[in-house]
Amino acid sequence: MNKIKSSEITPESEYFSRRRFLRNSLAAAAASLLLPACGPIASTPPPFKFSTTPSTKSDTDELGDPLTSLDAIIAYVNFYEFSPNKFEVSVLAEGFQTSPWKVQVSGLVRKPKTYDLDDLHKKFMPEERIFRMRCVEGWSMVIPWIGFPFRKLIEEVSPLSDAKYVKFYTLEDHKQFPGQVPQIGGFPFPYTEGLRLDEAMHELTILATGLYGKALPVPNGAPIRLVVPWKYGFKSIKSIVKIEFVKDLPLTFWTDISPEEYGFYANVNPDVPHPRWLQNTERRVGILERRPTLLFNGYQAQVSNLYEGMDLEKNY
Repeated sequence: MNKIKSSEITPESEYFSRRRFLRNSLAAAAASLLLPACGPIASTPPPFKFSTTPSTKSDTDELGDPLTSLDAIIAYVNFYEFSPNKFEVSVLAEGFQTSPWKVQVSGLVRKPKTYDLDDLHKKFMPEERIFRMRCVEGWSMVIPWIGFPFRKLIEEVSPLSDAKYVKFYTLEDHKQFPGQVPQIGGFPFPYTEGLRLDEAMHELTILATGLYGKALPVPNGAPIRLVVPWKYGFKSIKSIVKIEFVKDLPLTFWTDISPEEYGFYANVNPDVPHPRWLQNTERRVGILERRPTLLFNGYQAQVSNLYEGMDLEKNY
């Protein structure tokens, strides 16, 4: 696989400034209260064009949608460990220490291992993936991630036959994460998430260590996070320190807090309503108009076989 060349990364200057982003985001939020729901859900998009070569010299995804600016990606983010206020996260994240950093891989595996960042960078060649990200709150982005297929790490640790699920853990550090202080939010930290093993092994599932050709910014989950593009964004756990292979379906952060709102699968499905946010349409950050939400976030051709025979409204 080819390493990313700086010359092939789209210059940040071509995208929105933070000031413009903030103005548009606030306007979009107000407009979303006034705009009616869009019409029927769009037809199935063309297949995702997987490539291990850098592609940010093109400034769109495979559907022709433009990339979201780096400023917007950093400034508008959910990271409750810092704050429930999206616009505070980038400020509170200043000074966060990402080195040294270790990721422990344990549980039902033949070769448990603890990796540091150098191990990961040496063993697993980074590649670029331009993926859409869709939040359950009804906003979305197009992000050029840098990372590696999670499948490669899984193959190295060699799961046992009893391993059916993978559970992820975010760092717990009350000094670095002000939002983790118990009296502030009362959330069950550390943040946890999970995938079925076959979902984790899928070629579109990656562990990201960067975006826009640079190291991953702290507000976006530095130094390493999960990216599962056909699922809602809360599934993509940030600042991972532990990966555990388990037999039974794991209890995760949001399914623990509010299981009626956040199902384990978290597959983007415009036909499953949410009690607080519109799901059949979405707002691309930086763009005023709402658009139809695509089933599996537009990756239906790649992942629908994982859920054959399942009721996607019951197993939401």
